Amino acid sequence: MNTETTADRTLDSQHVLSVVVPVYNEEDVLREFHARLARVLDPLPMTAEIVYVNDGSSDGTLALLQALREADPRIAILDLSRNFGKELALTAGLDYACGDAVVVIDADLQDPPELIPDMLSEWQKGYDVVYMQRRSRRGETWLKRFTAFAFYKVMSRLGQIPIPENVGDFRLLDRRAVLALRRLREENRFMKGLFAWIGYAQKALPYDRDERFAGSTKWNYLRLWRLSLEGITSFSTTPLKLASYLGMLTAGGAFLFGVWIVVKTLLFGEPVRGYPTMMVVILFLGGVQLIAIGILGEYIGRMFMETKRRPLYLLKAEIPADTTRDRRHAD
Repeated sequence: MNTETTADRTLDSQHVLSVVVPVYNEEDVLREFHARLARVLDPLPMTAEIVYVNDGSSDGTLALLQALREADPRIAILDLSRNFGKELALTAGLDYACGDAVVVIDADLQDPPELIPDMLSEWQKGYDVVYMQRRSRRGETWLKRFTAFAFYKVMSRLGQIPIPENVGDFRLLDRRAVLALRRLREENRFMKGLFAWIGYAQKALPYDRDERFAGSTKWNYLRLWRLSLEGITSFSTTPLKLASYLGMLTAGGAFLFGVWIVVKTLLFGEPVRGYPTMMVVILFLGGVQLIAIGILGEYIGRMFMETKRRPLYLLKAEIPADTTRDRRHAD
């Protein structure tokens, strides 16, 4: 596999720009998104392909994608066999994309496709990863902004790999960065961490995030919590160390408390308190043990899933783009 840097980054018809768009129940916004994306891609001198990954949508998303494909031969459609989640849908798109540069963007129009030329400009300067950093987050509640802020702060303290703050999946990747990502096949995927882990020359571009154009977000707080756990357990063993430190601290405190009870009884003749004290100690120690077991369980559960070596996703159908059909198996 060739992972050499792209020596020639000229924007011409010999070079391909792939745009990967994971979609799940986005029929309300897809037509407007594609119209805006097409207006950006039309004047570009590069050959373009738009890889839509249908992540098991239950609405009219797939039918709409097929209608758009009939009008625009640059569109490729990957129809997954079920809903695998955004991280794996994004992986499928990156596995399929054949571009010299690959842009990842959501279909909800919170990330403006009009910024793609700015990303290409930085790519031409030699940056392998150009990620878009949010200056503002319009349309999001204060709780969503606070939890996002808290997550990035926790990751900066616990994570072994620095992950840029206020950065989503909206970014451009050079071909060699995409090939590097393809080598990472863990099932429990936190793409923001993987984008940072591969390294290479990276550049941040600040932008103002728009409100969602239509429809509703698929990310409720439960899914965000699961994604946060995925990020922490994928890129840090600090929770395991904290569990060990908590156990040692609790054991040390229990020992000192036991010594104090013995001293009071022998020197001052104070009776040992009975049921209330015992129950408090038992419940406290039980709670500490359950916390530690829970932390261990999160890591062991992920190890268990990795050992199965199941495919990351399954395709139900694949419709290639006419513009890049000949480059499909070039790697």
